[in-house]
Amino acid sequence: MASKNTSRSVSPLPTRDEYELGQQTRPTSQGNDPWNDDLVNYKQEGPPSSLMAQMHSDNKYLPSRSVSRRITQKKNKRKRIMWIIFGGIAVVVIAVAVGVGVTLSQKNRSNSGWASGTTGTSTTTFGNSGSQVTLDDGTTFTYVNDFGGDWAMDPKHPFGIGGKAQSWSPRVGGEDWDWGVHVARGVNLGGWLVTEPFIVPSLYEQYVGKGGIDVLDEWTLSMAMGVDLVKKMEEHYKTFITEKDFADIAAAGLNWVRIPIGYWAIEVMNDEPFLAGTSWTYFLKAIQWARKYGLRIYLDLHSLPGSQNGWNHSGKSGQVNFMHGVMGIANAQRTLTYLRIITEFVSQPQYRDVVGIVGIVNEILWDTIGAESVQSFYFAAYEAMRKATGTGSGPYIAIHEGFQGPAIWEGFMSGADRLALDQHPYLAFMGDTTSTPDQLALKPCGWAVATNQSQKVFGVTLGGEFSSAINNCGLWLNGIGSTPNFPNCDHWDNWAGYTPSVIASLKNVTLASMDALQNFFFWTWKIGNSTQLGTSSAPMWHYKLGLQQGWIPKDPREAIGHCARQLNSTQPFDGRYPSSATGGPGAGTLDPAQSTLHAFPPAMVSPSFTGTQVALLPTYTPTGTIKTLFAPTFTAAPSAVVGTGWTNPDDKQLAFVPIAGCSYPNAWDAVNATLPQTVCTGP
Repeated sequence: MASKNTSRSVSPLPTRDEYELGQQTRPTSQGNDPWNDDLVNYKQEGPPSSLMAQMHSDNKYLPSRSVSRRITQKKNKRKRIMWIIFGGIAVVVIAVAVGVGVTLSQKNRSNSGWASGTTGTSTTTFGNSGSQVTLDDGTTFTYVNDFGGDWAMDPKHPFGIGGKAQSWSPRVGGEDWDWGVHVARGVNLGGWLVTEPFIVPSLYEQYVGKGGIDVLDEWTLSMAMGVDLVKKMEEHYKTFITEKDFADIAAAGLNWVRIPIGYWAIEVMNDEPFLAGTSWTYFLKAIQWARKYGLRIYLDLHSLPGSQNGWNHSGKSGQVNFMHGVMGIANAQRTLTYLRIITEFVSQPQYRDVVGIVGIVNEILWDTIGAESVQSFYFAAYEAMRKATGTGSGPYIAIHEGFQGPAIWEGFMSGADRLALDQHPYLAFMGDTTSTPDQLALKPCGWAVATNQSQKVFGVTLGGEFSSAINNCGLWLNGIGSTPNFPNCDHWDNWAGYTPSVIASLKNVTLASMDALQNFFFWTWKIGNSTQLGTSSAPMWHYKLGLQQGWIPKDPREAIGHCARQLNSTQPFDGRYPSSATGGPGAGTLDPAQSTLHAFPPAMVSPSFTGTQVALLPTYTPTGTIKTLFAPTFTAAPSAVVGTGWTNPDDKQLAFVPIAGCSYPNAWDAVNATLPQTVCTGP
């Protein structure tokens, strides 16, 4: 992201060595008066811990009886006023130091007031550990952050400087994220805006086995909800993840969240039963909460039209109709439109300092779709999104490695502007039912070599999903009605009965995974309780529970060097990515041969359609009205400039839509469909 101008520089960002030594301290004012009009810079430097220390060592800054007597004895009015001012400052500083939220006045500057469309003064409320936070419904909670983090918000200027998740993480809106210097330590908010049975079992338990609908996924859940769809789904969105979760995530030492969304955040077509648009309302809330608590967002398009993998978290389990089968190309074209719409929105200056990554597809099924089709779509998505943003602007674009490992992606789209690779290594699904927990705890360290190599050659390489799980136990983890292949799941589901040695082994799994993946996102932040069990299942997937019980580290930085200690060898990554991978020299200079090598549509769409047959597949046409995602509204800032939803007015391509008069097969059930008698192909 582009740097925002400030009137003075901030303290240098921490190095990798400072992270490893755990010696990173918060920046201080370095002799400047933090209580001046340049509050933006003061907020970047953090609460005045050094100033407080100075005040306690030098009584001239603290009001006392002797000071008061001297003041009253002075005849000089100017000195009396000066002491009153210093006393007032001390009160405010002490309030901040003990964690009381304070409302301060600041002048709008180019890097904080631009989005409001106003000038003058604004009030920013912020606080550090121990402060009281008031939520929209009037309830309060005590913000606790043992890592030097703080929260910040300005109700009248909602796109201003935000919070700082920890002392070592850059402040949202005030400091840039620097890949290679900063380390992404994050969690997924799975089950929230895309539901999954094992994550939110109580939501599904209301309908499973009732009403004559075989409830397996969000598609069938939505059908079963019927007239209650809006009420029930919004109740879920409103309660499963809240603002308090964002505060707790920062307090856990984490600085990113990966948020899965379904394409139905934009629209639905034909008889698709999903609740359209409402989840976007809650994603907008997530942006504001992330800003407030200093978190950044990896937006992941988790569920695509037709399903990219046939698993329940794609929206509908069963067939793969994305880049596969008769409607594979049409579903991919529709997805390209949605990716443009999302990218145009989050690239607006109001949102791009929070949403730093957009993932174009979650867990694409490589073995079914095929290498040629997967890479063809990736190239088309990259081209569409970078056309929307231009080189050097907009979010990083994340592609999933298709469960093939990072190595095969070396050289793919070399020179692409800020293309990131996302891997999802899971011990739970590797089929090992005989190794001991301690033996399994050694395996994640093997991921480190591939991750380091990928970062050196490909670019930013993320561990977008992993967990502490060493088996596939857990209620509905493998889908409703499925059975785990592990022989002793009763033991592993009973998290309250874990012995200290079991907890220690699981913690080693967690630490090894974090250390090996480096920039990681644990799946998932929380698992909801089951009404049948009276508690949550799948405990090894439950970050919040693991924090409480001990198999998740209280400080994720504890993972640094874990694999080196275990294996006594490592190939550390020095933080230097290929320059194009981080928007530097050469970014966006793809070899023209890439366009031919990864042409869209590809020459083959599944084994059934090759060569000239691909030209017979039904497609959509780019002649539809393009939609824009709606922006938030702010009661306290009704005139705030929230953006049009479209950052690049030169990006004028229309939406892919069905061709009028064509009869298309069911887009979700077309793997073996008959080709339409009338050729329905767009330009």
